[in-house]
Amino acid sequence: MRLRIDTPLEIVVDEDQILSFRGEDESGAFGILPGHAAFLTSLSVSVVRWTRSDQSTRCCAVRRGVLTVMGDRTIAIATREAVVGNDIETLEGTVVTRFRSEMETERSERVDSTRLQLRAIRQIMRHLQAGGQVASGPLG
Repeated sequence: MRLRIDTPLEIVVDEDQILSFRGEDESGAFGILPGHAAFLTSLSVSVVRWTRSDQSTRCCAVRRGVLTVMGDRTIAIATREAVVGNDIETLEGTVVTRFRSEMETERSERVDSTRLQLRAIRQIMRHLQAGGQVASGPLG
């Protein structure tokens, strides 16, 4: 099988001769072997791992993403951010924790931004209601 992991900025992994693959989505862990049916899923923040034809194992921390299996030969992952490594404990302990923390910070910033926008809309509505009417043009 072939494995390709892409971010918006680079191709992080592009390898042939993959014997097996393990990933994780919201429903849990799953595996892919040669001949797997077409498949599409949304990955969790997690570490994916694969075994090469020389029996070595590699892994990559992904910041969520979309995984597709196409033509029973190609596994493709599109993700926002990915870090490749050989030590799964380091990736899980450091990188995945950082990914989750950054996602929580971004979520908090989006909530704060939405609150500010809603406050501005409420102030505009109060201002318009206090004035009674919106100024009309020459036809109004």
